[in-house]
Amino acid sequence: MVVVAAAFVPLCCYEEDEGHKCTEPAGSSGLCYWHDPTQCKTAEDCCALEAYARNGGQMRGISLRRADMPGLNLAAGPSQSGFDLTHADLYRANLRGAHLYKVKLHQANLMKADLRDANAHWVELQQANLLGVKWTGARIEHIQLGDQLRQEIIARQAVKIQDWAMAQDYFEQSEEIYRDLRKAAEHEGLFSRAGFYIQQELRMRRFQYPVWSHKRLFSKLIDVFCGYGEDPVRVVFFSLLLIFICSFFYLFLGVSYQGEVLMYSSEQSWQQNLNLFLNCMYYSVVTFTTLGYGDITPVGGSRLVAAIEAFTGSFTIALFVVVFVKKMTR
Repeated sequence: MVVVAAAFVPLCCYEEDEGHKCTEPAGSSGLCYWHDPTQCKTAEDCCALEAYARNGGQMRGISLRRADMPGLNLAAGPSQSGFDLTHADLYRANLRGAHLYKVKLHQANLMKADLRDANAHWVELQQANLLGVKWTGARIEHIQLGDQLRQEIIARQAVKIQDWAMAQDYFEQSEEIYRDLRKAAEHEGLFSRAGFYIQQELRMRRFQYPVWSHKRLFSKLIDVFCGYGEDPVRVVFFSLLLIFICSFFYLFLGVSYQGEVLMYSSEQSWQQNLNLFLNCMYYSVVTFTTLGYGDITPVGGSRLVAAIEAFTGSFTIALFVVVFVKKMTR
C-alpha cells in the first residue's frame, strides 16, 4: 500500500500578542492575501472580503492599504456586534460610501482614508489614526473616539518627557483631526457634536502655545468661562460664583443702608450676621445685573468690588445671551 503524504500548506504568519492569529493559507510573503500589505485590493475584491468577514475570517490587522473598495459592506446586523478590524491598515483606502456600521477600528490606521458618504454609525475609533480622513457626507453622529485621540495621547506623553517639538507636532495633528470632524458634523447638521469638536480643536491649539504665554492663559480663561462659547451652563455657574464671592467682600468691607454702615462683627449674633450676608447677596445680585436700586450702596473698599462686579456682570450677561442663542438656534 502506498501512502501519499498530504501537501503542507503554510498558514498566514499574522499573530498578535493577545493570541489573535490568522489561519488562512499564506502567500510568498508569509501572509495571507488580506493581511499582506503588498497586495493591492480593488473593487473586485469587495464581495470576497465581505464573504471572508461573514465566514469568521480574521479581520484584525488586515491590510487595505491604498485599497480601492468604494461601497464595501461590512455593516453588522441590528442585534450583532460589529466586525473587529483592530490594528487594520486603511492608509489612503478609498471606502467612499462604505457601510461600516458598528465596525471596531481600535488602533487602526485610517490616515488619509476616504470615508466620504460612508455609514460610520457607531464605529469604534479608539486610538485610531484619523489624520487626514475625508469625512464629508459620512454618518458620524455616534462614532466612538474614546477619551483622547491617538495623537493627543502621544503629545501628552511627549510633554511628560519635555519633548516640546514632538508635543507641538502631535497637538497640531490632533487639532487638524478635530477640525475635520467639526466640519463634517456641521455639514451633516450635527451642531451639538460640532460644538464638542470645536472645543477640543481649540484646546489642542491652546496646548501648542508656550506654557506661561498670555495666549495660553487667555485661551484657558475662555475655556473655563464659557467652553469657547459652546457651554452656556459654565457662564451661569461663573455668574453664581462671582455673586457669592462678592457677597463675602461686601460682608467684610461693609455697605451702607439708610445712612448706616453695615458689616460683619463678631459681637453680633449669628442671626444678625446671617441676615446681613443675605442682604449683601441681594446687593451683589443687584450690582451684577446692573439694576442699581440704590437702597444699599457701597462704602470704602466695597466700591472697587462693586465696580468690578458691575463691569463683569454686564459683560457676562451679554455673553450668556450670545452663547445661549447660538445653542438654541442651531
